Amino acid sequence: MSEHILVVGPGRDFPPRIRRAQPGARTTVICDITYIGRVREPGENARVICIRRDAPEQEWIDLAMAVHKFDPFTLIASFGESDQYPYAAIAEALGLPAHSRETVKLAHDKAAMRAWLREKGIDGAAAARVEDLDELRAFVRRHGLPCIVKPVTNAGSAGVSKVTSEDALERAWERAAGSGPGSAHSGVLVEEFFDGPQFSVEAFSEGGEHQVVGITRKYSDPATFVELGHVSPADLPGEQRRDIESYVKRIIEAIGVCDGPTHTEVVLTSRGPRLIETHVRMGGDKITDLTLDATGVDIDDYAVRQALGERVLPGLRAALDAPDRPTSPSSIWFASVDSAGVLEAVVGTDEAAAVPGVTEVSVLAEPGTTIGTLADSESRLAYVRARADTADDALKAAQQAVSRLEFQLRTRAQGIEAVV
Repeated sequence: MSEHILVVGPGRDFPPRIRRAQPGARTTVICDITYIGRVREPGENARVICIRRDAPEQEWIDLAMAVHKFDPFTLIASFGESDQYPYAAIAEALGLPAHSRETVKLAHDKAAMRAWLREKGIDGAAAARVEDLDELRAFVRRHGLPCIVKPVTNAGSAGVSKVTSEDALERAWERAAGSGPGSAHSGVLVEEFFDGPQFSVEAFSEGGEHQVVGITRKYSDPATFVELGHVSPADLPGEQRRDIESYVKRIIEAIGVCDGPTHTEVVLTSRGPRLIETHVRMGGDKITDLTLDATGVDIDDYAVRQALGERVLPGLRAALDAPDRPTSPSSIWFASVDSAGVLEAVVGTDEAAAVPGVTEVSVLAEPGTTIGTLADSESRLAYVRARADTADDALKAAQQAVSRLEFQLRTRAQGIEAVV
């Protein structure tokens, strides 16, 4: 019998990849109706079910169950982040293997994860969910500054602030409380600030076994914490690499990850690695592409095959150990501007592409779009990818290419007051 996979969420390019990987396999997509434009090759699915984002969880379950009764699903998968709650709920109702509801909650709710890891003795970072500004100030009095204030659940670095003085607490509260789903009624998360270089760790799990695939050095804006660029592999001594790998494995084990890719962000402090956050999905910002360049392992391909029920971890490990695997350091760097206005044109793409080592130049903002300064990942305007013989050279090539891009804006004069 051919597989029938329920993909919860639009699934990026994964539904077509699933069908290509196993001829005869069928996919049904169920997703937020506002994401319908993101479903690729919609007519090639057995069906596409659209539902409102604010629909109750039971509605997601009932619609999936209705199809399951006459066209049973054999497997279920989710490849993004925003649809993981209904994914876990539907899987539980249908009796299909997937991340548990508790695992998804811990990955999404940063405060719950912090408390859970503290209880397990894995990470004792000072952190708390605070319900109002007074509680935020009380945390600072207990634990001191600097601290990080951010939404309890969110992505793309939206609403994140580093606070170095008490005068800035109110603004940080407003920024975080207004950025996450559910806004201020869910409070915000405040954490102690960790000083040190940041890294992204891509891992893959199967049957409760965990394998780190690659470690990427990440560079973030010091004011907004929006990610500016990445380079893989990270230049790390063997002992530090082993410490990070061991630490991340303990985290994903503790939150109950059994299968699939994970993306974990850490800071390497003088006391060792400390968690920023973890996700039960592959990394964004083209990190899986950088990892493929650096390790020869295509995480997306293994995710597709695992979604089809294959056992893939032995092959993934063999690929990592293969002496002849094609690898090279790889980087990405993003462009942004420090002014607001309407984007008229982007020039310099040919010059950027001509920089030695550059493999891709991509403009993210269309002419006519109103753009602003760097506030979150969505405010980045373009990116460049590059490869080289060393990680440092790959990074420099991408940065040099970005510097050749020019964004022409139309703006209005500011600060003009009527004179009577």
